[in-house]
Amino acid sequence: MARTTAAPAPFTIVLGGDSYLNEQTMRDLRDRAQRQIPGAELIEFDAADGDQYAFDEAVGPSLLSDSAIVLVRALQNADDQLGEAMVAYCRGANAGEPASGIVIAQHEGGMKAKRLVDQLVKAGAFQEKIPDLKRPEARINFVMQRFEREHRRVDPMAAQQLVSVLGDRTGELAAMCAQLCFDFDDDPIGLDRVNQYLTANPQVTGFAVADAAVEGHMAEAIMSMRAALQQGIDPIALIGALAMKLRTIAKASAVRAGRISRAETKTNPWVLNNAMRQLSGWTSAGLGACIQMLAWADEQGKSSGGDPVYALERSIETISGKGRSL
Repeated sequence: MARTTAAPAPFTIVLGGDSYLNEQTMRDLRDRAQRQIPGAELIEFDAADGDQYAFDEAVGPSLLSDSAIVLVRALQNADDQLGEAMVAYCRGANAGEPASGIVIAQHEGGMKAKRLVDQLVKAGAFQEKIPDLKRPEARINFVMQRFEREHRRVDPMAAQQLVSVLGDRTGELAAMCAQLCFDFDDDPIGLDRVNQYLTANPQVTGFAVADAAVEGHMAEAIMSMRAALQQGIDPIALIGALAMKLRTIAKASAVRAGRISRAETKTNPWVLNNAMRQLSGWTSAGLGACIQMLAWADEQGKSSGGDPVYALERSIETISGKGRSL
């Protein structure tokens, strides 16, 4: 992926792979494009909702700027007319015609719109293929690279432990690597530091419990919750993680319904994309029921006569049932 170390091509497709790495590559290319064209207008364009006319307007000069950086989301959902407009723009930009913008298009991978991707590549688009990180060895290499990004090193056993605990949650792995580098001066970071951090930081287990619960994996969520309590993590911390997850789910639902934009959520793009994928089966009524249950659990945890562990377990059961267990 050498292109990400230089200025972006006139048209770049960020293709598939791990969703966190895909989003990170989009951000890296956007930042480099903004450094290349400081005065360019930044435009986000959703191929699922936009048409050829909106695309032509986005890549053309405007009253605000003579140039634009256009981030195209969901390229796989572009219709035929929009696809033709993109191919024409890409062909012209790579044939030496004056181009008023840089287009960075995000494709989730798979066979959908493969023909459009092939046409764009043939027209001169650069294709940034993102690794999927499905194999444990690939995830360990990712951890090692995250420490290198911070100009630090990590012991291979420590990297293995991080992958074992956080699995394929790439965004959390990246955040954990950055946090370890911030909190400790050791170089390399060793297994003892990683174990110390994993045990001491309730967010690690809390987010794992929350992810399992919102995806409907009740047994896994409750087992993780009980293990966390045995480690000495306060139930209130786990309740807080569940509440944070539900707030993100609510924001993702609002984005999907068109009530707010992605920017208005003020949420990390990877976190928001992950929540969007977890929306299946959720309803407004179910979400409301879960939020009410968590409010009761929070009250139980903060009152002298309450039973926060029982309340936490009931909350996980309700969330795992997407609010339908009440």
